Amino acid sequence: MMFILSGFLSCAAGACASNVPLEVCAQDKCFQSEVMLTPEGREKGLMSRDSLAEDQGMLFVFDEPGEYPFWMKNMNFPIDIVWLDEEKRVVHTEWSVPPCVKDPCPVYAPQAKALYVLEIAAGQVEAGGIRNGDQLIWDQ
Repeated sequence: MMFILSGFLSCAAGACASNVPLEVCAQDKCFQSEVMLTPEGREKGLMSRDSLAEDQGMLFVFDEPGEYPFWMKNMNFPIDIVWLDEEKRVVHTEWSVPPCVKDPCPVYAPQAKALYVLEIAAGQVEAGGIRNGDQLIWDQ
Protein backbone atom coordinates (compact mmCIF):
# COMPACT_ATOMS: atom_id res chain seq x y z
CA MET A 1 0.00 0.00 0.00
CA MET A 2 1.33 3.44 -0.87
CA PHE A 3 0.59 6.84 0.62
CA ILE A 4 0.88 10.04 -1.37
CA LEU A 5 1.76 13.40 0.13
CA SER A 6 2.28 16.48 -1.99
CA GLY A 7 2.57 20.16 -1.26
CA PHE A 8 4.89 22.99 -0.42
CA LEU A 9 6.72 23.48 2.90
CA SER A 10 7.79 26.80 4.35
CA CYS A 11 8.33 28.49 7.70
CA ALA A 12 5.74 30.99 8.92
CA ALA A 13 5.12 32.73 12.25
CA GLY A 14 8.08 30.96 13.84
CA ALA A 15 6.28 27.59 13.94
CA CYS A 16 7.62 26.31 10.61
CA ALA A 17 4.44 24.66 9.46
CA SER A 18 3.33 24.21 5.88
CA ASN A 19 1.70 27.30 4.43
CA VAL A 20 -0.78 25.12 2.54
CA PRO A 21 -2.25 21.81 3.63
CA LEU A 22 -0.45 18.75 2.31
CA GLU A 23 -2.62 15.95 1.00
CA VAL A 24 -1.73 12.59 2.56
CA CYS A 25 -3.55 9.66 0.94
CA ALA A 26 -3.89 6.00 1.88
CA GLN A 27 -5.78 4.12 -0.84
CA ASP A 28 -9.00 6.18 -1.07
CA LYS A 29 -8.53 7.98 2.27
CA CYS A 30 -6.85 11.41 2.19
CA PHE A 31 -5.80 13.82 4.95
CA GLN A 32 -5.16 17.56 4.53
CA SER A 33 -2.10 17.88 6.79
CA GLU A 34 -0.11 20.65 8.42
CA VAL A 35 3.63 20.00 8.72
CA MET A 36 5.56 20.80 11.91
CA LEU A 37 9.29 21.32 11.24
CA THR A 38 10.62 23.12 14.34
CA PRO A 39 10.86 22.12 18.01
CA GLU A 40 8.29 24.82 18.86
CA GLY A 41 5.83 23.60 16.25
CA ARG A 42 6.32 19.97 17.23
CA GLU A 43 5.87 20.81 20.93
CA LYS A 44 2.57 22.64 20.38
CA GLY A 45 1.14 20.24 17.81
CA LEU A 46 -2.62 19.83 18.20
CA MET A 47 -2.69 21.06 21.82
CA SER A 48 -5.73 23.14 22.81
CA ARG A 49 -7.56 22.63 19.51
CA ASP A 50 -11.22 21.69 19.72
CA SER A 51 -11.23 18.95 17.10
CA LEU A 52 -9.62 17.38 14.05
CA ALA A 53 -11.81 16.48 11.07
CA GLU A 54 -11.61 12.96 9.63
CA ASP A 55 -9.85 14.33 6.56
CA GLN A 56 -7.22 16.38 8.47
CA GLY A 57 -3.82 15.53 9.95
CA MET A 58 -0.53 16.88 11.26
CA LEU A 59 2.88 15.59 10.14
CA PHE A 60 5.83 16.05 12.52
CA VAL A 61 9.27 16.07 10.89
CA PHE A 62 12.29 15.42 13.14
CA ASP A 63 15.97 16.14 12.49
CA GLU A 64 17.15 12.55 12.92
CA PRO A 65 15.64 9.12 13.58
CA GLY A 66 14.73 8.45 17.21
CA GLU A 67 12.13 6.93 19.50
CA TYR A 68 9.92 10.03 19.75
CA PRO A 69 7.27 9.62 22.45
CA PHE A 70 4.02 11.59 22.34
CA TRP A 71 1.59 12.49 25.10
CA MET A 72 -1.89 13.96 25.09
CA LYS A 73 -1.48 16.88 27.51
CA ASN A 74 -3.89 19.76 26.78
CA MET A 75 -5.65 17.69 24.10
CA ASN A 76 -9.43 17.83 23.76
CA PHE A 77 -10.08 14.77 21.58
CA PRO A 78 -8.60 11.32 20.83
CA ILE A 79 -6.28 10.75 17.86
CA ASP A 80 -4.48 7.97 16.00
CA ILE A 81 -0.68 8.30 15.87
CA VAL A 82 1.49 6.86 13.07
CA TRP A 83 5.31 6.71 13.35
CA LEU A 84 7.39 6.41 10.13
CA ASP A 85 11.08 5.63 9.71
CA GLU A 86 13.61 7.48 7.54
CA GLU A 87 12.39 5.50 4.51
CA LYS A 88 8.89 6.80 5.28
CA ARG A 89 7.60 3.33 6.20
CA VAL A 90 5.11 2.88 9.04
CA VAL A 91 6.93 1.37 12.03
CA HIS A 92 4.24 1.75 14.71
CA THR A 93 0.66 2.93 15.21
CA GLU A 94 -1.42 3.82 18.25
CA TRP A 95 -5.21 3.88 17.82
CA SER A 96 -7.72 6.15 19.56
CA VAL A 97 -5.23 7.64 22.02
CA PRO A 98 -7.36 9.53 24.59
CA PRO A 99 -6.70 13.02 25.97
CA CYS A 100 -4.75 13.15 29.23
CA VAL A 101 -7.08 13.65 32.20
CA LYS A 102 -4.52 13.85 35.04
CA ASP A 103 -0.78 14.19 35.60
CA PRO A 104 1.40 12.41 34.95
CA CYS A 105 0.11 11.90 31.42
CA PRO A 106 0.68 8.51 29.77
CA VAL A 107 3.38 8.51 27.08
CA TYR A 108 3.00 6.70 23.75
CA ALA A 109 6.18 5.64 21.96
CA PRO A 110 7.05 3.63 18.86
CA GLN A 111 8.64 0.20 18.98
CA ALA A 112 11.28 1.33 16.46
CA LYS A 113 13.11 4.53 15.53
CA ALA A 114 11.08 7.06 13.55
CA LEU A 115 11.82 10.27 11.67
CA TYR A 116 8.21 11.32 11.01
CA VAL A 117 4.97 11.14 12.98
CA LEU A 118 1.48 11.61 11.54
CA GLU A 119 -1.43 12.48 13.84
CA ILE A 120 -4.92 11.90 12.46
CA ALA A 121 -8.43 11.72 13.91
CA ALA A 122 -9.24 8.65 16.00
CA GLY A 123 -10.39 5.74 13.86
CA GLN A 124 -8.65 6.89 10.70
CA VAL A 125 -5.77 4.37 10.86
CA GLU A 126 -8.36 1.63 10.52
CA ALA A 127 -10.50 3.56 8.02
CA GLY A 128 -7.45 4.23 5.85
CA GLY A 129 -6.17 0.65 6.07
CA ILE A 130 -2.83 1.91 7.44
CA ARG A 131 -0.51 -0.94 8.45
CA ASN A 132 3.11 -1.40 9.57
CA GLY A 133 5.39 -1.51 6.55
CA ASP A 134 3.24 0.81 4.41
CA GLN A 135 5.16 3.67 2.83
CA LEU A 136 4.45 7.39 2.91
CA ILE A 137 5.62 9.29 -0.18
CA TRP A 138 5.83 13.05 -0.64
CA ASP A 139 7.49 15.73 -2.74
CA GLN A 140 9.71 18.20 -0.92
